[in-house]
Amino acid sequence: MDILLVIGRVLFALLFINSGIAHLTKLEAMTGYAQYKKVPAAKLSVIVTGLMLVIGGLYVALGVYADLGGLLLAIFLIVSAFMMHNFWTIQDPQAKQNETISFFKNLSLAGAALIIFVLVGSGADFGPSITEGFFNL
Repeated sequence: MDILLVIGRVLFALLFINSGIAHLTKLEAMTGYAQYKKVPAAKLSVIVTGLMLVIGGLYVALGVYADLGGLLLAIFLIVSAFMMHNFWTIQDPQAKQNETISFFKNLSLAGAALIIFVLVGSGADFGPSITEGFFNL
């Protein structure tokens, strides 16, 4: 079953690693969108969140302080859900539907990331890992 845990971790983390790389390699486009969404210090926010995504994803995938990685991802996802996918402010029905889906997708993934945070932080088996958890819950 260890291989399934590793495969699951990698599959979960790929979304975040890919998104974090996009934050950093498409910085100007991402910054423009963040400015449109009224994110304070948009360029810095894009850089910081890009690093959170890459580091958090790698930590989870590799089993290096996977609890810290899960926490970084959960923080990003919850903040992003409310700042970037605020469907309750959208009037256009199609745009509202897209933002609603993204909002609840982010919350769902945040829930999974928090589960990883708690399980690893409390010493549960998370498959072969490079380090133990960062936290002692």
